[in-house]
Amino acid sequence: MPPKRPPSIAIASAVTKRKRTAISPVASTVAVSSVATAAPTTTTDGEESSSPLRNEFLQLLSAPQYKGRGVSNSALKSHFGDKYALLVPIINELTRASRLTMSKANGETEVYFSLLSAAEASKMQGLDAHSKLVYQVIESAGNKGIWTVDIRVQTNIPQATLTKIFKQLETRKLIKPIKAVTAKTKKLYMLYDLVPAKEITGGPWYTEGEFDHEFIAELRNFIIMCVRRMNRGQGVSIQQISDKMVQANVSRVQLSLEEVRQLVQTLLHDYVIEERGVTDDGNALFVPAKKISTMCEFGWWDVLCKDFHFRAIRFEDDVVLNAHEPHHHS
Repeated sequence: MPPKRPPSIAIASAVTKRKRTAISPVASTVAVSSVATAAPTTTTDGEESSSPLRNEFLQLLSAPQYKGRGVSNSALKSHFGDKYALLVPIINELTRASRLTMSKANGETEVYFSLLSAAEASKMQGLDAHSKLVYQVIESAGNKGIWTVDIRVQTNIPQATLTKIFKQLETRKLIKPIKAVTAKTKKLYMLYDLVPAKEITGGPWYTEGEFDHEFIAELRNFIIMCVRRMNRGQGVSIQQISDKMVQANVSRVQLSLEEVRQLVQTLLHDYVIEERGVTDDGNALFVPAKKISTMCEFGWWDVLCKDFHFRAIRFEDDVVLNAHEPHHHS
């Protein structure tokens, strides 16, 4: 039986094979391959036995904050410290099993590692190098997606081939096309299970890519009602308005406090409500806006009288406008 190759040679060959897919591996990973420990042992059924280091590595990559783009190589170095060199056989093993992908963002040198679930790994089985490269480029874009033109530039794959790859990855539910509200004629791609960023979809103010005037008008009317009726009209905070909207279930989507603030700002701009006073916590209170002008006691026909400009005019709020006095009261 020929002797087994040392781990360093096996790792180097795996890295070289990975490099030919147009995504360069971590340079430091190649450098530490000579000091890596032996590959993990396998059980009788072919499944590789787990180790504390492997479990820690998998838990880190499974953390919610790394969903999508993945964990950077520098973050791995910082987290594992001296144990970083021992990750090489684990990374090689997961890569061979299609459980781990490596990608770079456009214009960056940092490499990111992303963990795929068993279901996702099964979807990756049988994909050629070009398809995996396209997947990695789309993965690196995160929840903001990437234009099809940018994918072609980064991968240098002909458009006809890209179209087939997109269809293949969509069929396997690995990626999905979306449209941005800022460029409806262009197509973006992102990973299938990601939620698009608000700057792409427009947030709650857009429905199917269109600005939802009716929905916003309903929310504005509800806020006006809150300002007029809550706390006997003595002032209501944005937090109180937000809590009331949740209680009344007036929005079809969950609105953040900042989004409620945006609605309030539109009413302030239209001078429907105004800010008056603060709460004990220093939060602004909002009340119905005062009338800029009030009704007075004369009719329009009185303006036709020759002595109209010599009259004193009394308004319903008891403000008296004397003859020739400019009307500036509010």
